Amino acid sequence: MGLLREEDKAQIKEMFNSRMKDPVNIEFFTGASGCEYCADTLMILKEVSDLDDRINLVVHEKEKEEHRLAFSKFEIDKVPALTVTKNGTDFGFRYFGIPSGYEFSTLLEDIILVSSDNPELSQDTLSKISNLPKDIFIYVFITPTCPYCPRAAILSHKLAFASDKIKSHVIEAIEFPALSDRYGVSAVPKIVANDKVQFEGALPEEDFVARILEAL
Repeated sequence: MGLLREEDKAQIKEMFNSRMKDPVNIEFFTGASGCEYCADTLMILKEVSDLDDRINLVVHEKEKEEHRLAFSKFEIDKVPALTVTKNGTDFGFRYFGIPSGYEFSTLLEDIILVSSDNPELSQDTLSKISNLPKDIFIYVFITPTCPYCPRAAILSHKLAFASDKIKSHVIEAIEFPALSDRYGVSAVPKIVANDKVQFEGALPEEDFVARILEAL
């Protein structure tokens, strides 16, 4: 029995039909041992990839020698993890954890983002991030039960897509407690930029970008 209801599948298919353009790869990183959510994440990704022929699921297994190069190339140090690529291009964003609950929408939007080649950011934002003097690395800590988290997660991935100076890692806080403890995550979404700027909440785009740029 699948995880998605038939009515959900129909809605997602319609969303993909209306908003996708180019074929994409979901790059999924998994491990057979010590990964509580890897199997369930793979089930979700298989069901989603089956909904549109333009979505290709590529599975990288940590224990397999031939897959270690991919782990190194994408700098994956924990599982489950995923990103979306197109024509071999890595856009600098990652999702660590299972994309369930409210975060299922982040998975769908990541696919559409890369396929459509349109981050749907304001011209003001695009202007501000067009010539950054140095790199910005963003952590966004989320949980699947947080209704506000996808807004922050998706926005951070859009910024990474739009600028090769920005990288964004969305982290499921409960699955990776050591990292959450390191950054004192007590509420989500929590955003950390370059280990300098920290704030909580799903801010509007203009305010989110302003806080991120403080990391410079």
